[in-house]
Amino acid sequence: MTVSTDPDAAAPAAAAVNGSAPNRPLRFGPIWLAAVLVFGLLVGAAGGILIPRLYGTPKDTSAEAGFLRDMSTHHAQAVEMAMIAHANSTNPAVVTLAGDIALTQHGQINYMQAWLRDWNLSPTGSEAPMAWMPDSAGAVQNGLMPGMATPEQLAKLRTATSPDLDIQFLTLMRQHHLGGIHMAQAILDQSDNKDVTWLAQTMVASQQGEITLIDDMLKKLQTK
Repeated sequence: MTVSTDPDAAAPAAAAVNGSAPNRPLRFGPIWLAAVLVFGLLVGAAGGILIPRLYGTPKDTSAEAGFLRDMSTHHAQAVEMAMIAHANSTNPAVVTLAGDIALTQHGQINYMQAWLRDWNLSPTGSEAPMAWMPDSAGAVQNGLMPGMATPEQLAKLRTATSPDLDIQFLTLMRQHHLGGIHMAQAILDQSDNKDVTWLAQTMVASQQGEITLIDDMLKKLQTK
């Protein structure tokens, strides 16, 4: 799976916001979506093998390993929230955006897990979450990394229906993206690993673009 940093990647959702979307949400079928996610897993594994290693391998307690482990967990929650919205929303723009987020972040998880395997490291480490980030005291609240939704918020999202579901999802995802950007920018200040910095830069660019789109969608939903 190729992860795009092109801001135009969010165009389908933007079109839906502006009224050019079909009357019904274009929802991925469960079999098709599962097939794409499995394909992403295979591509991510191959990426860990095919990308040349011209620099030292990060160690178990390195900032790179900590970032990949923590961001994998962070992304997993984004995928979960996106799948809830994709399955239950009746808003075409929300369905499109949720599908894009689920596929993109699942693909990035595959890259991160493949690199950890390639470095002969466990997907989980012995250090506490966010220990890799300088001055991280207070970054983890009630076991949650920056921007992550609480169990109560997730439970509420699962039972919501549009338009409340749409507003909840977009609000939670905006907060989630802000936390993810903060983490990605932190690793850019610490790492010179070309794989890790490429992925972190991709995350910052794509999630900043999605926040702009989310802000526009929320404005339209909240003025109805």
